[in-house]
Amino acid sequence: MRTITAVDSVSLAIQRTRDFLFRPFAWGTYLKLGLVAIITEGLGSSVHGSGGGNNKPSVHTPSLEAFHFEPYMIAVAIAAVALAIVIMFFVVYLITRLRFAYFHCLVHNIREIRPGWEFHREQAARFFWLNVGVGFGFLVVVVGIALPFIKGFVKLAQETHAGGPFDWGLLLSLILPLIPILVLISLAGVLSDLILRDWMLPHYALEDATAGQAWAEVWHNIMAEKKQFAVYALLRVVLPFIASICVVMILAIPGLAVVGVIAALEYGLHSAFADASGASAVAGILLQVFFGLIAVGLTLLASICLGGPLSTGVREYALVFYGGRYRLLGDLLYPPVPAAVSAGPGTFGVR
Repeated sequence: MRTITAVDSVSLAIQRTRDFLFRPFAWGTYLKLGLVAIITEGLGSSVHGSGGGNNKPSVHTPSLEAFHFEPYMIAVAIAAVALAIVIMFFVVYLITRLRFAYFHCLVHNIREIRPGWEFHREQAARFFWLNVGVGFGFLVVVVGIALPFIKGFVKLAQETHAGGPFDWGLLLSLILPLIPILVLISLAGVLSDLILRDWMLPHYALEDATAGQAWAEVWHNIMAEKKQFAVYALLRVVLPFIASICVVMILAIPGLAVVGVIAALEYGLHSAFADASGASAVAGILLQVFFGLIAVGLTLLASICLGGPLSTGVREYALVFYGGRYRLLGDLLYPPVPAAVSAGPGTFGVR
């Protein structure tokens, strides 16, 4: 496959998305693939963790003794947190495997999820732990950067609680340097996700490469075409954002109309059965739940129908662009045409 620029890859990605989802078209298959695309490109794009809380003390400074924690309550809280962490890791692992399965579908132009799900089990597991390691390192850096600011905000809160005047100067000195830091952290997160999913994942899936081998290949390709990779990264972020805004603007009026109709039905049913009792009250509740479920179903259907092609197009764009720099991937996307074999003496006309 020839090298394709980041700009030219856009039209090829649109063409591949159209062929994959709509030729031939089947509603069931389309909805299945659209849902998988949304999960792998939306829910599985990144995992952000944040923590914090606002204490509002009364006259006395709160202490742990004021909460009267019993040993069993502490044990339950620890168990609940541990269970939540395990569930979160399991969900992220499943999304990672699904991402490999969809990669398999797009590369080999098949619509069955199970073959890729089973075939890339080991690669997906290793890629999952790579993401965990990168995420943990990223978290350590963020916490290290945030510590000085946390101390400043704690000091500001203590001074305010002590009855002193609110120190606006201290607040601004904390917020202003924090803005560019947050921007840089966000850009670093986007770039890390892009490197892992768009460029390193194909090496894991197709070569069973290690993290070091995949990164070495990616770094070599980046150094060879710095400008093209920079343009790709920019378009990879900007184009989906613009497309999402356009979709929202186009569907704003019909969406509001549907919401208005459902809201009017819900209000009418609520008013009609407001004074009902017994079986009539139960019927009213069931009708409201029924139309509520219809609204949820329509929302989900619209999300899949619109988000599916957009999410698939994003993944196709990544494959087409990097396939022009990674021959094994490029040959799978666009198999080379076999060279014509010239006929030797005595073979002309033989079939």
